[in-house]
Amino acid sequence: MNIRTVLGAACTCIAIAAATPSVAQNKGEVVTPNFDQALPGIPGKSLIAVTVDYAPGAASPSHSHAKSAFIYAFVISGNIESQVNDGQQRIYHAGESFFELPGAHHVVSRNASSTEPAKLLAVFVVDTKDRALTTPDK
Repeated sequence: MNIRTVLGAACTCIAIAAATPSVAQNKGEVVTPNFDQALPGIPGKSLIAVTVDYAPGAASPSHSHAKSAFIYAFVISGNIESQVNDGQQRIYHAGESFFELPGAHHVVSRNASSTEPAKLLAVFVVDTKDRALTTPDK
């Protein structure tokens, strides 16, 4: 691995960390970069992981992810209510997981509890050039 790759990944994590929490905290959620690495042997693809901490009753706005993103989501603690595209709205409990296909629209993403916090790990397999992982609906 060369120094430019390492510095590029570090700068990306810093940029995401600096920008995301300031916006997210206003909604009662905090998104924290956890991992960012180009995938060896798969040119142009990266594995990126973030944690999403939801305050009691907090929600993410309806959003889409990078068009190339395949997402695996794992509920670390609490209960997360989720709906992707026109699929069934469901509550996922700690230890459960779900996925989102590329181009999916995340209609509902929120803490299902108004009294307890919740935490989610989201792992993205994404085109390395796609740095905007989440785009809120207009």
